Amino acid sequence: MADVRFDAVRKVYDNGQVAVHGASFGIADGELMVLVGPSGCGKSTLLRMVAGLEEITGGTLSIGGRVVNDVAPKDRDIAMVFQSYALYPHMTVAENLAFGLKLRGHGKAEVARRVRAAADMLGLAGMLDKLPRAMSGGQRQRVALGRALVREPAVFLLDEPLSNLDAKLRHSVRAEIAQLHRTLGTTMIYVTHDQVEAMTLGQRIVVLNEGVVQQIDTPMALYERPANLFVAGFLGSPAMNVLHGRLLDGPRLQLRNDRVLALDGAAVAREWAGREVAVGVRPEHLQPAGEGEAALFVATVEGIEPVGNEIFVNVMLDDAPLVMRVAPRPLPPVGGELPLVLRADKLHFFDAATGVRL
Repeated sequence: MADVRFDAVRKVYDNGQVAVHGASFGIADGELMVLVGPSGCGKSTLLRMVAGLEEITGGTLSIGGRVVNDVAPKDRDIAMVFQSYALYPHMTVAENLAFGLKLRGHGKAEVARRVRAAADMLGLAGMLDKLPRAMSGGQRQRVALGRALVREPAVFLLDEPLSNLDAKLRHSVRAEIAQLHRTLGTTMIYVTHDQVEAMTLGQRIVVLNEGVVQQIDTPMALYERPANLFVAGFLGSPAMNVLHGRLLDGPRLQLRNDRVLALDGAAVAREWAGREVAVGVRPEHLQPAGEGEAALFVATVEGIEPVGNEIFVNVMLDDAPLVMRVAPRPLPPVGGELPLVLRADKLHFFDAATGVRL
């Protein structure tokens, strides 16, 4: 096992495009770190630089305390699981699992031991004679995981390994990966654009946008205290609601159409008065007013989405669309009015110009 360290790592392509801007962070020995962000944010580029599949333009990359900028991929003691599985279609499961070990000169007994151990761990013991085409997507992904597992590497790299699976399979294979990490205790770097995967798998998460690290923290710390508007909007489903306006004494928020909302109980510093801000509120912290409860404002219902144990309600406050997450309950029809309250103590305040958390 090994730690991984990025020190001012940059990647600039020949056409001048900067894919990664000076990333500096560490991944602890045995940690499962998730790199998350929208397409083109640089997360896969970072992973491929660890694998040795992309040259590093600047900075240093260390694995286990050894700088590997110029070390060949085969000598880095890493194993990678690709989005496309990358299985050999003419080989059985057992042959796919064993192929890399045989190339590295391991003896028959050692190859058999590792293949058997990986197959048992991943529930593949009864499928060793099957070809990939005779297997489901989830089974093939387990074979891809097993092929990395038999290598017994210092670092596992997983590049969007669940993106080709349906929702049910994604959930089950995600659970298998989490269990695998708990069992092995090996360093894992997991790349995804899916924030649900990131939140449920990562011990810590690196949020990237346009090649720049936005924030690194535990899943709940990112959710409860996002460093900027990008992180606030990216993590959370449904996304955080954002109201734009000017803070007044009270504290109160004057929206752009001059509507004023009282924010009693909000943690607002006095020196913020008069400042243009973006105020974030999570969907679960915006709720219908209870019986006899004074409403903060009345919104128009635009849509109702029951999803089993909760309902997503889309409403409109003047020209601002908002979404809230509520427990199943009677609601006005679409087009009806709904009095609302919000948890002022759960509000997030960001500078309107920079998007940085206040």
